[in-house]
Amino acid sequence: MKELIKLTARPKLNEPNLLAVWPGVGNVAIIIATYLTAKLNFKDLAAIQPASFFDPTGVLVEDSIIEAPQFPQSKFFYRKNDRLGGSDLIIFMGDDQPTAKSYDLANCVLDLAVRFHVQKVFTCAAALTRIHHTEQPKVWGVGTNQMMVNDLKRMNLKQKGNLQIAGLNGILLGAAKEREIDGICLLGEVPQYASRMPNPMAALAVLRPLSRMLDIEVDLVELGRVAEETREKMKQAAAEAMGQYIDYFTQPIWEQGQDENGEEDEEE
Repeated sequence: MKELIKLTARPKLNEPNLLAVWPGVGNVAIIIATYLTAKLNFKDLAAIQPASFFDPTGVLVEDSIIEAPQFPQSKFFYRKNDRLGGSDLIIFMGDDQPTAKSYDLANCVLDLAVRFHVQKVFTCAAALTRIHHTEQPKVWGVGTNQMMVNDLKRMNLKQKGNLQIAGLNGILLGAAKEREIDGICLLGEVPQYASRMPNPMAALAVLRPLSRMLDIEVDLVELGRVAEETREKMKQAAAEAMGQYIDYFTQPIWEQGQDENGEEDEEE
């Protein structure tokens, strides 16, 4: 860990939980972590040396001068719980997922979790479904063992049985299971047709139960406002797309009587 992780602080944390996030469908996890670090008092904890997991694909040149290779950042932040005896929280945020060495990066994150005696590891992701963007997203929950699944059932979270979680938001929990570390992934429903758009609606739905699991209190008003604005934009985009579809595939009634030369048929 000493070679791959650079510690910037050595706090004494009380039974901390770890929330780890990377970019993914709908950016659900990144939206959640960004919101938490903006609203709550988090401090720098550590950073992973990126060159061990990422290969640069090129370099930038400014004023004919080549700059050093740029790498995605992978950083840890921590926050002590305001409530006496409450669990502290570590957040890991990765700017990008490596094309290779994902499993190695997952274990590097877990090395720090073990160093600070993390109790549970949490990730978030999107669940692509046939939900419409005007509907309230449901939240699915999966765990690394039956005890975690029972915790999810007690919170009335949707159980989905068999599924696959792509990328490091899933791989991390697989590695945690190997190391006998408890883990949970919460997945917010995202429309299949809107998978490339940031989805604060799903992020808000996930953050509600997640905040209870992490033993934190956070004001969700601002995220709720952003979610509603995004939903309205999606409604407008859908209406415009439908209008274009109708214009393209339908013929105005006043043109239906015209022949191929553009002349109207005459009645005899």
